[in-house]
Amino acid sequence: MNRSFQVLLFLVLAVTAFAQPESDRFAERLSEAALSLTKQVVVYDPAYYAIAYPGGDVPSDRGVCSDVIIRSYRAMDIDLQKEVHEDMLAHFELYPDIWGLSRPDSNIDHRRVPNLMKYFERYGKEKLISSNADDYQSGDIVCWNLDGAVTHIGIIVNRKSDDGLRPMVVHNIGGGQVLEDCLFEFRIIAHYIYQGK
Repeated sequence: MNRSFQVLLFLVLAVTAFAQPESDRFAERLSEAALSLTKQVVVYDPAYYAIAYPGGDVPSDRGVCSDVIIRSYRAMDIDLQKEVHEDMLAHFELYPDIWGLSRPDSNIDHRRVPNLMKYFERYGKEKLISSNADDYQSGDIVCWNLDGAVTHIGIIVNRKSDDGLRPMVVHNIGGGQVLEDCLFEFRIIAHYIYQGK
């Protein structure tokens, strides 16, 4: 390969990379952050922990579905613990009144799926809920109702199911932070994109 062709090829690749919209680059980086979590051994643990603020986290070998979201966004320099807490301090009455609390709690509020849903409704973009796999893109956040009042959350990533028909999800439904073909396994109740305020 001659030198001028190599330079031309490099320039074409560089322009192509920069031509990708920032939102697409963010979504891909968020997807990769979520995928990196699947390499860690994590025990499903919904226990209440007193954690630092801001930037606090439960022990790295523990977590629930919401911790997948929190840890993925932390890799993007977005601290949902801080963002959700500050919004709840200012607008506590807008958040779900499920737990009988009289004030925000920075140790747990961001780890509750209904609170994350409210936050993403307020500051993200709500996307179509459908049974069409093409409507779900890498970096999207999806919430499900598992049964009754049990909610669940995960991140769509840039991997496809074995048959190539559905995007895969990184989530923690009890078996740790895993990559699974589960998008349509449960009833979808919310679908968001959030790339920071």
